[in-house]
Amino acid sequence: MAPITSRRTFLALAAVGAASAACGRATATGGSGGGETKKIRYQGWAGQVTLPELAEDLGYFGEVKLEWVGNTISGPQDIQSAATGQTDFGGAFNGAVVKLIAAGAPVKAVISYYGVDEATFSGYYVLADSPVRSARDLQGKKIGMNTLGAHSEAMLDIYLQRNGLSPAEIGKVEPIVIPPVNGEQTLRQKQIEVAVLGGVLRDKALAAGGIRPLFSDFDLLGRFSAGTFVLTNRFLKQNPNTSRIFVTGVARAIEWSRTTPREEVIARSTAIIQRRGRNEDTSTLKYWRSTGVAETAGRINDEEFKLWIDWLVSHGDIRAGQVRPGDLYTNEFNTYGG
Repeated sequence: MAPITSRRTFLALAAVGAASAACGRATATGGSGGGETKKIRYQGWAGQVTLPELAEDLGYFGEVKLEWVGNTISGPQDIQSAATGQTDFGGAFNGAVVKLIAAGAPVKAVISYYGVDEATFSGYYVLADSPVRSARDLQGKKIGMNTLGAHSEAMLDIYLQRNGLSPAEIGKVEPIVIPPVNGEQTLRQKQIEVAVLGGVLRDKALAAGGIRPLFSDFDLLGRFSAGTFVLTNRFLKQNPNTSRIFVTGVARAIEWSRTTPREEVIARSTAIIQRRGRNEDTSTLKYWRSTGVAETAGRINDEEFKLWIDWLVSHGDIRAGQVRPGDLYTNEFNTYGG
């Protein structure tokens, strides 16, 4: 993800929320003007196969087709694009979704698409001989992560709070932005004391040796869904059947990934990338382990948003009572198993 500070992220999301609320755009053509749209515009991720792309390839969307408009640089950017009508859906960390809706954007979370479990998690790693052994040892230390004001910083705050650090003591811990591909190198060169590593970057670093985990998001919270796809309220109203096909198709893809042998999931994803011809590297796909989505079919519950609402309130990013979990999402369009 591109470096984004907490304040800059919040202000950008606030601006998007105000703009989208004022102009009321952010939808594909459809609804009362002549039937529902059968085309859904979206942004992808280089070298990755998203769940909607997998769902389409598996035939779960029927006549509904995805239209790729380019690749995104971050979750917050992806949902901003959906809110302003550049795309029809976007996905991000749930805290970013809370910020966007709190800022006035007329969007709704409709399905979880990534999360944390035993196989898919982010760890906070130190050098094997580091003196850092506890939360209190992090005071005065630099923690490298991909972006501020999002998942990694929230996990760090929760870890520090649970270990009894006061707000003043937490203020002495310094999270800084380090591009994920540079995290391991920056840690080994001792420019930072802790690196947040996940996925292939974590596995490669561990294979090289010389580092050890301090904690992980799975250690803190166990299995949980961490991010959701959003659609605008207008798109949902004008295109209820298309929305249902999309959300339920993604739900089916989640369960297909959960129940299909890992090697087959990787082979399918590799074939999808090779066919679309975007000159992408597929080597990292072999490290795929799971979506991390906790609930069956990606259904959303209040707790998945309450955690981040509380965190954002504690940081002063939103006011207490400004948003309620139940106002942020709907499972209405997820008919998996129904």
